[in-house]
Formats: sequence, C-alpha cells, structure tokens
Amino acid sequence: MAYPAKKKAKYTYKDYLRMPEDKRYELIGGELTLVPAPKTKHQRISTRLEYLLMRHIEENNFGEIFHVPTDVYFDEENVVQPDILFISKERQDIVDENYIKGAPDLIIEIVSPSSGYYDLVKKKKLYARFGVKEYWIVDPEEKAAEVYLLKDNGYEIAQSLSEDDKLTSRTFPGLSIELKELFK
Repeated sequence: MAYPAKKKAKYTYKDYLRMPEDKRYELIGGELTLVPAPKTKHQRISTRLEYLLMRHIEENNFGEIFHVPTDVYFDEENVVQPDILFISKERQDIVDENYIKGAPDLIIEIVSPSSGYYDLVKKKKLYARFGVKEYWIVDPEEKAAEVYLLKDNGYEIAQSLSEDDKLTSRTFPGLSIELKELFK
C-alpha cells in the first residue's frame, strides 16, 4: 500500500529530492507518498514483460524502455516512478540525465492488492492529465490486463484481457504478448 509521508501543505520536487534514497517516494498533486518495494511475483512479471517489450522495441528501433526507479517529472508537484515506461525514438529529447521530463509514450503499472486504488484512480488521472498516450494496468492476482488509450476527455479502455488473451498495442505495431506467458 502507498502511504502518505509526513504532513506538509504541499510538497514540491525540491522536497522530493530530499527524501531518503533507500525508500521509494512518489509526488502526486503535492502529496508525497511512500511506496513499498514490490513483491517477488510483481518483479517476475515486470521482468518478463520488460524482456518481451525490449526485444520487440530493439528489433524495430522504436525507442527506449526504462523501469522503476526512474523518475518521471511532470511538474513541480507531480513526480512518479512507473514500473515500466517507454519513450519513442522521436521523443528522446525528454530523456534527461536525472529523469524523464514530460509524458512517456507508454506507462505500465503492475498492481498489487494494496496499490490498486493508487494505480487505477490517482495515477490514471495524472497520466491522462499530462498526456501519456497509452497506459497498461497488469493485475497479477486476477491474471488480467487492461490497455487504455488517451482520448479527448481522458482514457478509453481499448482492451480488457484475461490470462488466455493476447495483448496488442497501438504504440508497438506487430507486438503480441500472450498473457499466460507473463503469469506463468
């Protein structure tokens, strides 16, 4: 579960940078939140997914993948560390030495029972607001995934998938991921 840190009216990126490096924090709407380390099941899925994506991206020269703990800086009150993110080769200018400055083309969050609300509501709204074109939610407990595409008024669900389905992506033409491979 994500836990709000010590109380202050509004935190900024400067406050975020002062947090201990041995813990993971995110900043949404000026609220600083301590994020616990992911469980091993989460990490296995993340590693498999990142491997499948990286292989496809490199074969097609699409861009670059990053994983947690990479900071995505949206503005002074919104800095997150998505599980996996993708920056297209056309947008490499947002990759800074210290963080990603602006909206990645794709963000993937692997939810846990304790982070569901945070990923499905707070972060989803944040990502839409700042223009992340595609957002995937992977649920290890349900062995399911959802793919959202950014439209005029926020995200629209493009795919709602179960373990027996194949995930495809507008961001990665030709990509097809069998979900049972992620959840094995």
